[in-house]
Amino acid sequence: MKMLAFLLGTAICALTALLGAFPAAAESFPGAPVKIIVGVGPGSSPDVITRLIADQLSRLWRQQVIVLNQPGAGGAISIRAAGNAAPDGHTLFVSLASNYVLLPQTQASLPFDVARDFVPIGFVGEHPMLIAASPALGVSTLGELSALARKRPGELNIAAGNHGSILHLTAEWLRAATGTDLTIVNYPALPQALADLIGGRIHLMVEAVSGLSGAIGAGSIKALAVASAQRLPDRPDLPTVAELLPGFVASGWFALVAPPKTPDQIARMVSADLRKVLAQPEVRARLQELGTYARPMSPVELAGFIRDQQTVWKPVIEQVGLKSPR
Repeated sequence: MKMLAFLLGTAICALTALLGAFPAAAESFPGAPVKIIVGVGPGSSPDVITRLIADQLSRLWRQQVIVLNQPGAGGAISIRAAGNAAPDGHTLFVSLASNYVLLPQTQASLPFDVARDFVPIGFVGEHPMLIAASPALGVSTLGELSALARKRPGELNIAAGNHGSILHLTAEWLRAATGTDLTIVNYPALPQALADLIGGRIHLMVEAVSGLSGAIGAGSIKALAVASAQRLPDRPDLPTVAELLPGFVASGWFALVAPPKTPDQIARMVSADLRKVLAQPEVRARLQELGTYARPMSPVELAGFIRDQQTVWKPVIEQVGLKSPR
């Protein structure tokens, strides 16, 4: 009996010490360099923006923040790496929209569900999808494109990024919403797709605003519509897709999260510091140059946003019967 009481007392003391350590850990965080894993290659828009955020956090925390690129398998490689990291805040993960809206439905064997298992920290930014056309196609509006596509079923092709990406899902949604038979062509990288669009080998393209700004400004391609909720403040003359197709809002976005079981105190502290970084005028200006728009969110707000996005994209995924990327 005395032994049982001793063991019970020891367990209670250990648990109390563990729980009491969480606030102390948050107060002393970060106590070492911090890694941010991102599931895309160097030079991509999420990578560039993650490095911008990492640089500012390094200055704020006076600790080095290192960006680790781990692309591949539609995001599964980076999710496994981040999910298996120690839950102490010294490893963070910039998760893309497709990790939330596609992978849970197409890669059931993944050991982690980002929305369910990871600890939300904050929204980093979004880049609305833009529909562009080759000037050789001879259309200037989304309405003109829809009319032409109906006259030429199966003849028009549209570049739409990697299989299962938000670019791909946006093209699938556009095809369904317009009732047209567009041929979707997946490209692994933007430069080749853009070169083919400029050269007229591809008729149309779905891409983030940031990826097409230069070619649009040079007159090499024609912007038809942007899939943002409202017209962009820096492109007021560019109509939204929703003006022709109500409810059609599609953006690539990325959020900062932490490995499963990371203490809430640390998540809240990192979230507050992320909002400080995103509020800096020079950071907001740089994001806008990159065609990305910051939307600061608390961990609770981020969790709600993710649920809303899953609701938006689930019918699109089910309608087109997307499968796991091979």
